Amino acid sequence: MSTPGDRSTDRSTDRPAERPGDVDTRRRLGLAHEPRVAVDRIACTGHGVCAQLLAGVTLDEWGYPVVGDDRATAGGEDGRELVDLAVRLCPARALYLR
Repeated sequence: MSTPGDRSTDRSTDRPAERPGDVDTRRRLGLAHEPRVAVDRIACTGHGVCAQLLAGVTLDEWGYPVVGDDRATAGGEDGRELVDLAVRLCPARALYLR
């Protein structure tokens, strides 16, 4: 019989710590999803930095970003770093993850 002190926990949330395979299992069951890039259309000023950095973002005829549904995710380690860079470099702070 285990006691509450026997389990490893994440001290910041007091929840059991996640094992390496837990994230993959949660994703397969539909309980977790990849963060997706989104644009605050009101705050956006149409500089186009996001379209230059991210393959899933294109510009419309007025120069404002259009986020594609299938490729504008933060998947993978390299993809997440690139998305974080695009969010940081957005001059209007209109790019975010949801």
